[in-house]
Amino acid sequence: MALLNSDTQLNQNSYYEASVSRPPAQPALSESLSVDVLVVGAGFAGLSAAIEFARRGYSVVVLEADRICSGASGRNGGQVIVGYASGQEVFEQQLGPDLARQAWDMSLDAVRLVDERVRDFGIDCDLVKGYLHVADCPRKARALEEDAATMAKNYGFASEVAAGADVQRFIQSPRYAACAFESVSGHVHPLKYGLGLAQAAQSLGVRICEHSAVLRLRRGKTLTAQTAQGSVTARFGVLAGNYALPEFGPQVAPELSARMMPVGTYIIGTAPLGAELCRQLIPSDAAVCDNNFILDYYRFSADHRMLFGGRVSYTTRTPANLKETMTQRLGQIFPQLKNASIEYVWGGFVDISMNRAPDFGRLGDNLYYLQGFSGHGVALTGLAGQLVAQTVAGQAESFDVFAKLRHLPFPGGPLLRTPSLVLGTLYHRLRNAF
Repeated sequence: MALLNSDTQLNQNSYYEASVSRPPAQPALSESLSVDVLVVGAGFAGLSAAIEFARRGYSVVVLEADRICSGASGRNGGQVIVGYASGQEVFEQQLGPDLARQAWDMSLDAVRLVDERVRDFGIDCDLVKGYLHVADCPRKARALEEDAATMAKNYGFASEVAAGADVQRFIQSPRYAACAFESVSGHVHPLKYGLGLAQAAQSLGVRICEHSAVLRLRRGKTLTAQTAQGSVTARFGVLAGNYALPEFGPQVAPELSARMMPVGTYIIGTAPLGAELCRQLIPSDAAVCDNNFILDYYRFSADHRMLFGGRVSYTTRTPANLKETMTQRLGQIFPQLKNASIEYVWGGFVDISMNRAPDFGRLGDNLYYLQGFSGHGVALTGLAGQLVAQTVAGQAESFDVFAKLRHLPFPGGPLLRTPSLVLGTLYHRLRNAF
C-alpha cells in the first residue's frame, strides 16, 4: 500500500482542495444492489460514463474507493488539450491514416464535450480557452515548428507559430525559442469540474458510493462487485480506477496492471500575483506546456496564482526538496517570479501506458476498461465515458478505434519496470539538455 500512502500525503497541501467546498461524503455501500451498469471509479472517466449511461436510461451505481475525484482527476494541471500524449504517430503506424484521422477528430470532440458539459450542467470551473506549446532550444524549436506544419497539412489543425523575439508577444520569458498558440484547447479548475460532473450524474439518477473500494469482482453473464460492506450485481461494468484499481483489489483485473505505470507528477501554487502581472507574463491567459520529454506545464488560476507543474517520479517516493527545485525552475522561466511566495505544493499519480496512447478495451462481453490517459486525461476521459456508453448501446465503431491499438506490458515485470524507466528517464533528460 506504499503507493496509496504516498498518494494520500501528496494531496495534503493542494490548491484545488483548498479552493473548493466539498459536499458531505456520499454514504459507503452497505447493502446488495442490482443495476444495469456498475462503474468503478468516480474520476472524470467514471463520472462521464455514468452520465452517458444515465442519459440512455440505464440504472447506474458508481463505487469510489476514496472521495469523488480524489485521484488524478482532482489534482492535475487542468489543461484541456486536443490530441494524445503519444502524438499521432502511434495511430498512424498501427491503424493507418484514415483511422488516425478519426482518432484525431475524436480528440477535438473530447474538448468540445468538456465545453458542452460545462454549459449544459452549469458547471462553474473557471474554463478559459487558449493553449501555448513552447520550445526551449533551437533543436526543439525546429521540432515544434515541424509538428505544427504537419498537423496543419495532414489534419487541418492550424496554430499560430512564432520564433525568436516574436515569442515575447505570447509569453514574457527569456527561455523559449519558439511557440505555437491555438484557441481550441484551454484549462479548467479540475476539481470544480469533477465535482460538477458528479452533481450532474446524481441529477440524472446515478448513485455514487464513496469509501467503497471494490475488493473482488466476479465475472460472467452478470458481474458482481464486492466491497467491504456490500455488493453490486450488474449487466455491464466499466473499470475506471486506473493506477489505483490494483491497489485496492489486486484480483479485480490483474491482466490490466502490467500495461500501466503509476508516475508521480507535482505542482506548486504561488500566492496571488495580481491580474496585471499575469496579463504581462501570458497575455492570452493560455495554458502552457513545453515539448520536452519531462514536461513543464503551467497556467494561471482564476485568482491569479501561478500553478506550475513538472518533475516526475517512477517510484512511490516524492522527490527530495520538491518545493525548492520547482521554485527554482519557475524562476528560470519567469525571472519576475523567482521570489514569489509558494503557498501550495501537491501532486499525485497518473496512469502511463508504454506507448503513451489511451488503452480502452473489453474483458469478455460485458466488462470494459478505460485507462492509459498518460497525462492527457482532462478531455479524453470524457470522450472515453461517452464511447463506452455508445458501445454498450450498440454503437461500437468509435470505441473500437482505440480497442485496436496494441499495448505492451512494461519490461521487467513489477520488480524491474521501475529501474528500467528510471534509466529511460535519465536518457531523455540528457537528450533534453542539448
